[in-house]
Amino acid sequence: MMQRAESWPEAAQAELAQIAREIDAGLSAGSYHPTAAERDGIARGLNDARAGRFASDDEVRRVLEKRRPA
Repeated sequence: MMQRAESWPEAAQAELAQIAREIDAGLSAGSYHPTAAERDGIARGLNDARAGRFASDDEVRRVLEKRRPA
């Protein structure tokens, strides 16, 4: 993948480098500590899971099929 990225436009390479720096910082920082907003999102997701408020595989497939270009 890294070899392929060498042929990408400069902006894409810069974005990849930023993502790599964020991953590296997270790996070297030890434990990950989510932000308050992330904790709120995690809590909402867990509550939705407990309540069964997730789309089925078929529902997700149908939505993706509608959104995909022909």
